[in-house]
Amino acid sequence: MAIEKWSDDIWLIKLDDEPALSEDLVQARDKAQREANMPHIVLDLSGVTRLNSSNLSQMLRIRKEAIDRGAKLRLAGLSDPIWAVFLTTGLDKVFEFAEDIPTALAALQIEN
Repeated sequence: MAIEKWSDDIWLIKLDDEPALSEDLVQARDKAQREANMPHIVLDLSGVTRLNSSNLSQMLRIRKEAIDRGAKLRLAGLSDPIWAVFLTTGLDKVFEFAEDIPTALAALQIEN
């Protein structure tokens, strides 16, 4: 996992496939929680080819923490198979998405 602090209040987190994905999501949430002001987060899923229920659960936890602390979470760079997981589970109505990383970062900058 690579965390790029795009600005003072926006982090870009690049994720990769398992076996690292589950642990990376836990670490991302833990690092964001330790911040005095939780940053807005863009999860770059362009390197992810499979998701399991544990991965989705961790993303939901990050989303809840962000909402509770006034931050936003965007998922970006989803391949068609990953997008299908969100559509099938109904989570496409829960998360906010962007087609690519630049779009996600620009949207967060404009909204803040």
